[in-house]
Order: sequence, then C-alpha cells, then structure tokens
Amino acid sequence: MQPESKEITQEEKKNNSRKEKRKQRRTEKKLNKKPIRRIFPIWLRIIVVFLLSFLALIIGLIVGFSVLGDGNALDVLEFETWQHILDIVTGES
Repeated sequence: MQPESKEITQEEKKNNSRKEKRKQRRTEKKLNKKPIRRIFPIWLRIIVVFLLSFLALIIGLIVGFSVLGDGNALDVLEFETWQHILDIVTGES
C-alpha cells in the first residue's frame, strides 16, 4: 500500500481541472472586458447633485422664512435680510 499523499484520486483530478477552467474563464473575462460607457457621466452627476442641493436649500429658506417666520417669501433672497440676521447673531446694532 502506497502513502495517500502521493496518490491522486480521480476526484482530485476533476477538482483540479475545474479550478483550472474557472481560472481560465476569469482571465478571459478580464481580457474581454469593455470599458464602461456611462449614459449619465460622473461629472454631470456631481453638477446635478450640487444644483439639487442648492435648490433644496433655497426652498427650505423660503418655506422657513415665510411659514415659520411670518415674513415675505422672497425677502429671504435679499442681501439686506441676511445682513440684518448677521447683525442680530453677532450682537451688532
């Protein structure tokens, strides 16, 4: 009887051949991989997210100033309003 470490069974041969086939398929996939062509490019996504965030900020300011603060909705977009708010926060008169 020979030691088991030197014997290669039929099942081990099948497993090794399966592993080799998987490796070969993976390398073929990597070689055949085409570059991704995005319909909506990343730089455009960044710009859209920035614009939507800015729009949400403006809408939030208008709603907060007009509904909660009982002010005119478009007064929040004027420079004098923000100058007055900064004067109140900093304690200047």
